[in-house]
Amino acid sequence: MADLFSSEALQETWQILSNEFLLATWETFYVTILSTFFSIVIGLPLGVLLVTGEKGGIRPLPAPFMHFLNVIINLLRSVPFLILMILVMPLTRLIMGTVVGTAPSIIPLVIAAFPFVSRLVESSLREVNPNIIEAAESMGATPMQIICKVMIPESVPSLISNFTIAITTILGYTAMSGIIGGGGLGKIAINYGYYRYKYLVMICAVVLLIVMVQVFQSLGTKLSVKLDKRLKNR
Repeated sequence: MADLFSSEALQETWQILSNEFLLATWETFYVTILSTFFSIVIGLPLGVLLVTGEKGGIRPLPAPFMHFLNVIINLLRSVPFLILMILVMPLTRLIMGTVVGTAPSIIPLVIAAFPFVSRLVESSLREVNPNIIEAAESMGATPMQIICKVMIPESVPSLISNFTIAITTILGYTAMSGIIGGGGLGKIAINYGYYRYKYLVMICAVVLLIVMVQVFQSLGTKLSVKLDKRLKNR
């Protein structure tokens, strides 16, 4: 512990902080935002499909297809992220031309996150009052109109809360991507803290990750509360 806060360790840590942490923080931020965006682009329609396409839904789909969709989503969710990163390396190389670096880590992050997002969307949509959907159906609304004008708008506060969970989860995944050459704070924590035993640098990286999680969580919570119609009507 004495060596951890020695003058030499503090000076070395400060040098690394001033030279590398600003770029690493930016890399972690933009990878998290982009991965979350693409995960939502893929996961939102899948989540809607899981609810509307089931038996008794507003647009039932063939049972074998729904079973296949559920199996694929559950399968992807069950694979640990570190293993998934290795499994999708050929796809990452095909799309990005390389598997090392900050940008290529987006591919495994999206593949790991979109099944999780689809389940979160499914959970949010199931919270919508069925009476509202039945009223829309009785007025002749089409399935697409019900989805776009009833189900999604009614579940916006819940969706934002769940997307906040998703972005903080993806932020944690970005740290693990440093093991296979991904950039950001995870790379610094692993390269310095694990391989070179510079634990003070690793602690600083972890603290920054915690701060980013708190910022995302606070913003998501405030936005969810602001858009919640139930709270406005009180």
